[in-house]
Amino acid sequence: MKNPFKIKEQCVPEAYEYFDKHIRKLIRNKNGEIDQFAEGLVDNDVDAFRHAYTSGVFTQELGDVQASFWGYLQELDGNYGSSTTDEDASRNMDFWNNAVGRIYGKKTKSRKELLKLIDKALKSGELIISLNDSRLYEGQTHYPIDVEKSVVVFEEAKTGRNEMFVDLTSEEVMSRESFVDRIKSGKYLGYTVESIDSIATPVSRADNTMTNNLG
Repeated sequence: MKNPFKIKEQCVPEAYEYFDKHIRKLIRNKNGEIDQFAEGLVDNDVDAFRHAYTSGVFTQELGDVQASFWGYLQELDGNYGSSTTDEDASRNMDFWNNAVGRIYGKKTKSRKELLKLIDKALKSGELIISLNDSRLYEGQTHYPIDVEKSVVVFEEAKTGRNEMFVDLTSEEVMSRESFVDRIKSGKYLGYTVESIDSIATPVSRADNTMTNNLG
C-alpha cells in the first residue's frame, strides 16, 4: 500500500501552487515559496480547494474507500487548522469538500486533469468555501476503531513483509522494529510477535473479526 503521509506531503504544495497560479495569488515567504503557515489558508476557498484536491489524489492512488477513511483521520484532532471555534461547521466543510474530491478522483487518472476539474468545481459552487454555507454533508463521518487493534499497515517491502505501521488513535508512524518493541513492552495487547524467516514480525492475535487483522 502506498504511504498516505507521503501522498499528502505532495498534494498540499501542488494544490497551493495551482491555486496561486490559476485562481489568486497566495502569500510567499522571503525565499519566494508559498507560505503554508500564513493566514488566509483555512475555512475558505483555498482550504476547500486543498481538501478536494488531496482527497481526489488519495482516491486515484488508494481508492475512494481509503480516501474517505484517511480524510476522516485528519479530523480526529477536532478543529483541524480552523481559524474559528466553530468546529462542527469546519468539519462539515472539510467532509463535504473531501467527498467532492473523491468524485473527481474516480473520474480522472492524472493529477493535472484532477486539478482542472477541482478548479471548475470551485468556480461552479460545488465546494463549500464558507462556514456559513448551509449545505450539510450526510456521508460517513465515523469509523469504529478497536482500541486493542488500532494499528494498520501502510507500507510493505518488495517481499510483501509489512514494514511501516500507523496507530489510528494517535496517528503515530512506526517502523516494524519500533512496533515490535512496543508490542513486547505490553503497549499493544491485540498483537503479538512471531519469527517469520528469522525476522521479528508483528501479527494480530487471533479473534473472530477479520477486518482488524494486519495485512
